[in-house]
Amino acid sequence: MENQVSSKSIILNQGLYLGIVSILINLVVYALGNHLQPHWSVSVLFFVVLTLFIVMGMKQFKSGNGGFMSWGEAVKIGVGLTMISAVIVTIYNQIFMNFIEPDLMQQMSALQEQQWIDAGLSSDQIETSKEMMEKFQGPLITSAVGLLVSAIFGFIVSAIAGAVMKESAEDQY
Repeated sequence: MENQVSSKSIILNQGLYLGIVSILINLVVYALGNHLQPHWSVSVLFFVVLTLFIVMGMKQFKSGNGGFMSWGEAVKIGVGLTMISAVIVTIYNQIFMNFIEPDLMQQMSALQEQQWIDAGLSSDQIETSKEMMEKFQGPLITSAVGLLVSAIFGFIVSAIAGAVMKESAEDQY
């Protein structure tokens, strides 16, 4: 059966919208002054928004495809739009860290150091931890980790939603 709707356009559109919504959430968190230590509910909100956009993309594809969608198509749509969004958010994060809040990494390091002091770590342990943390703070590493985490979460959500929403001609009989 040939698809009646392009998964590519759904991936691009929903990924763009998810990226924009994610940036808006980040901007609100920043405006509220919680960007260094966001409340746990922000992570829950991101996960809910991610899930909603993946499910909306799958529903859009399925309805445009005569009510049919394989698990593989569902995963392709979910991971695809998640990665489009992740690239957009990664670009935003680089702009944020380089132009809007250029001392963000120093602020985060100082906050982390204070947490280690509060936890009772010795000065040697703190220095060792700071050296390790500095190795993983570069923009390329941060971006790569962000993209990898997005791909993993996108796959998990897509795999579950795709398993629930899949429908093939064989399922009709």
